[in-house]
Amino acid sequence: MQQKCSTSLVTVNPVVAAFDVDGTLTVRDCVFPFLLKVGRGKFVMRLIRRIPAASRLLLKRDRDALKELFVAAALGGQSVGAVESAGTQFASTVAASWMRADVCRRLRWHQDQGHVVVLVSASLSPYLLPLGDLLEVDAVLCTEPEEANGTYTGSLRGANCRGAEKVARLRAWASDAGIAGEEWLQYAYGDSAGDAAMLAAAMNGTDVSKVEVMA
Repeated sequence: MQQKCSTSLVTVNPVVAAFDVDGTLTVRDCVFPFLLKVGRGKFVMRLIRRIPAASRLLLKRDRDALKELFVAAALGGQSVGAVESAGTQFASTVAASWMRADVCRRLRWHQDQGHVVVLVSASLSPYLLPLGDLLEVDAVLCTEPEEANGTYTGSLRGANCRGAEKVARLRAWASDAGIAGEEWLQYAYGDSAGDAAMLAAAMNGTDVSKVEVMA
């Protein structure tokens, strides 16, 4: 689990606001553009070879396995340092050009109220961690590519952070941060079926695909 928040940063009985990223804070998907950026021609060639497997996964609607197939094609064998450098650049592009204005204003409102803001996303850590730094959030929980000896293996470290996994990550993070009680997740924002469990777990869950979010 990736997180930026230590127990010392969390107040007693804090108000926590959790935000999905792709399609919620941003106006478009980030995962595939990033994989295309770092994988370049090799990514495309590897995907072509994986078309039969990808087709089967699409028919099964197995989003998690399909995600791992894409990650393997783009990141397998790549230097962690090089990908993280590209991720920092990509995060700057996202922050400058891809953000959804109303949801970003809402995020800033939570920060102004002193709430603990957490990004919870199936997006990938090489760019989501630097994006979290740019947005000055308290914690980032996301999907992580597995690494070994300074290179990416092409697998994921743990589960894809979507659906019920988002709630599991939030609860584990809250426990590690010393947050107790049943109503600490006061707010959650998402836009898709992958966010439904997180929205249901929050006291106030907002599907931003259906409304303009007021600050």
